[in-house]
Amino acid sequence: MNKIQLLILLLISIVAGNSQAAVKIEHWQTNAGSRVYFVENHDLPMLDVNVAFPAGSARNTPSNAGLAGVTLHMMNLGAGGMNEEDITNAFADIGAEKGGALDVDQASLSLRTLTSEQDQALAIFNKILHQPDFPQAVLNREKTRIIAGIQEAQTQPDSIANNAFMHALYGAHPYSLPEAGEVETINAITREDLQQFYQQYYTAKSAVIALIGDMTQAQARAIADKISAGLPQTPAIGPIPTVSLPTAANEQKIDHPASQAHILLGYPGIKRGDADYFPLYVGNYILGGGGFVSRLTEEVREKRGLVYSVYSYFMPMAELGPFQIGLQTKKEQANEALTVVNDTLADFIKNGVTEAELKAAKSNITGGFPMRLDSNRKILSYIAMIGFYQLPLTYLDDFNQQVNQVTAAQIQDAFNRRIHSNHFVSVIVGAE
Repeated sequence: MNKIQLLILLLISIVAGNSQAAVKIEHWQTNAGSRVYFVENHDLPMLDVNVAFPAGSARNTPSNAGLAGVTLHMMNLGAGGMNEEDITNAFADIGAEKGGALDVDQASLSLRTLTSEQDQALAIFNKILHQPDFPQAVLNREKTRIIAGIQEAQTQPDSIANNAFMHALYGAHPYSLPEAGEVETINAITREDLQQFYQQYYTAKSAVIALIGDMTQAQARAIADKISAGLPQTPAIGPIPTVSLPTAANEQKIDHPASQAHILLGYPGIKRGDADYFPLYVGNYILGGGGFVSRLTEEVREKRGLVYSVYSYFMPMAELGPFQIGLQTKKEQANEALTVVNDTLADFIKNGVTEAELKAAKSNITGGFPMRLDSNRKILSYIAMIGFYQLPLTYLDDFNQQVNQVTAAQIQDAFNRRIHSNHFVSVIVGAE
């Protein structure tokens, strides 16, 4: 256990007691054009940084699917003349931790360090951000490893279902592209492709820098300016194309030897910042997002024993993210389970929720919300999301109030306007 991990145990006890307090987010723009979001917190001598770019898998094309993920991955494997072992050992020596994440909208790199070691940690972190080397030998090795992972995933029913679902739901839109890429497209990636993608998408004008920790705003400004100034000074990236809604139902059945059928069905849902977000969020908790207290679990699992678990969720993104229902069941029960799901959803949309269901959902959601803010790392993830999607700075303070203001009529209205089950995409992997 390193120094940071020991301090985290203390942080949990400190922040848990303060998790109901308001989160004051300060916001500004660097001279190079990066947006900065900062929370000052002196509870422990730690600094957390996240730098996000509109460089997710939706920036790929069918011919280079996987390029966004390979670029982000390779940035950590050689930078500023340091090889991957040098980088790993340098962070380990000072107890710092680096990370990275990719989704359809964004790519991000993160750092956690003690403030006493922040100068050295930030120097290495900035090399990764500013001077990725993309060493050819490492690229050759990683391409082989990534391709093996893709080939393995192509045999797994859950991966097959997810890729087929996203392709059926989004068609020619870049959200349909597999984040990991395809064997052929990964094989074709060159070092020059990585360099070009980095220069185009990791631009200072598109960067969103989130910071939380033991520092003043002046210190945060200096850190953000140094991060921003070293990034490519190329033009800001434009928006992702608009998502088109399906005009007819689309059901796909895919053979697979697994004993279980893997079923996904859904429809394009909502964007980040959507006016319908809270009615749909609270409504979905009742429908299928509340675990064992949800309608879908009650109808499909408890009453009929057709599945072990069934869920639904909205995944808001820069453009319309999926509303998705998922379940696994025995192959011979797949059609029956799917019928029950569709009937439950149709009844939910037609008749709405009861006041008892709504009261219980609000209580569970708001009661659990402080746990989402019980560590600097969790708060940082929210700050980064608020910054990237340009949500109100009071989003966290307003969350429970927004939930409590949702009415049964708003839920029914939002689901009726936004979720058209007669045009659903359905994928069954392992159908009889």
